[in-house]
Amino acid sequence: MSAAVTLPRADGRLERHVLGEPAAFAPPSEPLRSRRLFAAAHVVADPLRTSVEGGALDWEATMAFRRHLWRWGLGVADAMDTAQRGMGLDYGTTRELIERSAAEARAVGGALVCGVGTDQLPARAPASLDAIVAAYLEQGQHAQAHGAGVVLMASRHLAAAAHGPDDYRAVYDRVLADLDGPVVIHWLGDMFDPALAGYWGSRDLDRATEVCLDVLHANAAKIDGIKLSLLDHEREVDLRRWLPDGVRMYTGDDFHYDDLILGDGERASDALLGIFDAIAPAASAAVQALDRDDADTYRATLSPTVPLARHLFAAPTYHYKAGIVFLAYLNGHQDHFRMLGGLESARAVIHLADAFVLADRAGLLHDPESAAGRMRAFLRLAGVS
Repeated sequence: MSAAVTLPRADGRLERHVLGEPAAFAPPSEPLRSRRLFAAAHVVADPLRTSVEGGALDWEATMAFRRHLWRWGLGVADAMDTAQRGMGLDYGTTRELIERSAAEARAVGGALVCGVGTDQLPARAPASLDAIVAAYLEQGQHAQAHGAGVVLMASRHLAAAAHGPDDYRAVYDRVLADLDGPVVIHWLGDMFDPALAGYWGSRDLDRATEVCLDVLHANAAKIDGIKLSLLDHEREVDLRRWLPDGVRMYTGDDFHYDDLILGDGERASDALLGIFDAIAPAASAAVQALDRDDADTYRATLSPTVPLARHLFAAPTYHYKAGIVFLAYLNGHQDHFRMLGGLESARAVIHLADAFVLADRAGLLHDPESAAGRMRAFLRLAGVS
């Protein structure tokens, strides 16, 4: 008999949902070839030591989840916004996370890049451009010393301190000159972090894009690619035409990744995505199909995940992490639904119930009976009977 759960709906009704069968995804037998994929990975909070003021990590569960991603042939992008960077993960814990993940990557031969920013500086105090450069270099050199690749994250401090495009050019030129390459540049839009509005020195995206391209072309020898997280399909397609030779486009578009990774027949995007945390088996299976030149199977595999992604990343987009962690809980990657800073409360119960249904429809609940039991336990705590 199929598992079933009675779920609350937006109109106030309770509705019985019968779960389907999980998709028959299989890990790759050889490295993925046709696209380079990184999953931005979440962290697992220690449920007994986390609160609205902060908290600690369950290191074993956090590392086990990274091993899960590597098993599916994906690289891990760690210490980024999906790991609650800037929303509960302090810099001291971030350093330890990078060190531990780098050791795990070496042990299993997994690809690893880590977010490098300026968050060791005081959060709400002004910072000089020299201090911002020094902070970037401190973090970047720490990551590289442990064997991790660098994702140069957008800096709240730089967004607050810069007087215009020239300050962005100067900071990035100085940082990239002193870091070993290759580095990924991350342009994170203000839908993910409102403090980054006007990044690259302008709220006009066309002008901001010009400045970003100036930095990429001036430093192309040090740059592996750019991760673009603007949720703007057309801008990404345009920007990847203007990239310097050898510089990759890593889509960060959690709304249109299926089309962007497939490409337009002329160019395609690689990917560094938060949604891959939740859909790693499907993402892997889809690119395995591309490796066989089977675009139909690619679409049939990945397209059913898009409604889930658009739901999880709905406004306010920066709370997508709650849905990502909830799905990890449903799939047994952690024994609880608790997050650093109490951010499990950032999404409504009905939002999470809808995520449960969409994950099931995409075949992403690998043990439906277990997922149903966890969903029922969550609903009981929420007062749904």
